[in-house]
Amino acid sequence: MFTLDDLRQTKVYQESLREGIEQGLQRGRQEGRLEGETQLLLRLISRKFGSIASDRSEQIKSLPIDPIEELTEALLDSTTIDELYQWLDRF
Repeated sequence: MFTLDDLRQTKVYQESLREGIEQGLQRGRQEGRLEGETQLLLRLISRKFGSIASDRSEQIKSLPIDPIEELTEALLDSTTIDELYQWLDRF
């Protein structure tokens, strides 16, 4: 009779478990990076222009990592909050 403990001892199970753990760690790192960069961007916007509308803040929080990085660079070139909003309107 093949038991669950026997299955857990197989090479296939052990490799699958390791792969699952690695994928989970990678996803966690990506989500952490996105959250950190988003929070930093919001703080920089607030520092440069003051508080922003909550709907714009939520819009920024919903962006993936690449647009967050692009928006951070656009922030350096923006002289008004409206310029930043125009950039955001592309998404």
